Amino acid sequence: MTPTEYYLDARNRLLDLGYAAEIEWQAHQCPSRVSETEFLREAAWVIYCSGFKEEVVRRRFDYLSLCFFDWASSIDIVDNQEKCVCAAMQGLANERKHNAIVGVAEHIASHSFENFWECVLESPQEAIQSLPYLGPVTSIHLAKNLGFAMAKPDRHLVQLRDRFGYGGVDDMCQEIASETGHSIQVVDLVLWRYMERREPTPRSLGESEHSLLRADIRWTTGYALTL
Repeated sequence: MTPTEYYLDARNRLLDLGYAAEIEWQAHQCPSRVSETEFLREAAWVIYCSGFKEEVVRRRFDYLSLCFFDWASSIDIVDNQEKCVCAAMQGLANERKHNAIVGVAEHIASHSFENFWECVLESPQEAIQSLPYLGPVTSIHLAKNLGFAMAKPDRHLVQLRDRFGYGGVDDMCQEIASETGHSIQVVDLVLWRYMERREPTPRSLGESEHSLLRADIRWTTGYALTL
């Protein structure tokens, strides 16, 4: 089976499993249309997912979003950073990641999103790497999620790269993209999701844990949350 055949088979299997919306979402991401809210949300998603199972983050992300004002404004996050971090700790006990999100908000608030985004458009990976907690791989992950034509060299795609004998993940995804007419970032997403689906699913939170989280967020911020 060629890499392109593998990709098309993976895509068809994901479509059968109900992942059409996720694939369409990635296909329609466009850097020129990114807002401050979208950037903050996607940056937070990448920061939380770094080193964590995606499903673990997905179960908690609505809660964490509420803790940070649903990513509406970097200034709101900076002005209320202690409350944001305190509330977020109830849903995910990783203060370093929460503080990294505050650091991202501080950078954007001090430069203005418009000025920062101009830098991103000129040099996506370099500009994103200037933010806290975002290194060579996570900066590519974020840029890809925002619609830039990049492939993230995570362990899943590296495994496929080695299997098919490519020098780099970019080379592999570029070739598949050229042969299918799909974007590099969609090829990345499909291959990653297909490989991720093969791994064991983490345990879901029980109702008692959900109740504790709901109580904690109401006590800390005064907001109610539906989990």
